[in-house]
Amino acid sequence: MRKVGCRTVLIAFLATAVPLVMSSDVSAQYRAFAGKVQKISKNEIQVDNRKGDKISFVRTDATVVVGEKKSWGAIEKNDWVSVSWKMMDDPRVAYRIDVMPPKKEADR
Repeated sequence: MRKVGCRTVLIAFLATAVPLVMSSDVSAQYRAFAGKVQKISKNEIQVDNRKGDKISFVRTDATVVVGEKKSWGAIEKNDWVSVSWKMMDDPRVAYRIDVMPPKKEADR
């Protein structure tokens, strides 16, 4: 009977502890922010999503640039990008920047 009680306590502990440990991994998932480059410097990029949100991201050694352009230095103002970042970072870090083809303006 004692073995059953110990196992029940162990299972209850694991059922409580595992989600707490796993939640740190979940919060580390990447987010994407897409828009037009407003400003870019040696270590920072500001992106405007045209809904009034302008968000700045910092560059690190881990930042990767893919798509239409392959390096940070090639990115220019008015390029369309999607920035992968993690919500828990402060300041926001650009882990991956996908440079997209230019958007065509609709004919009026």
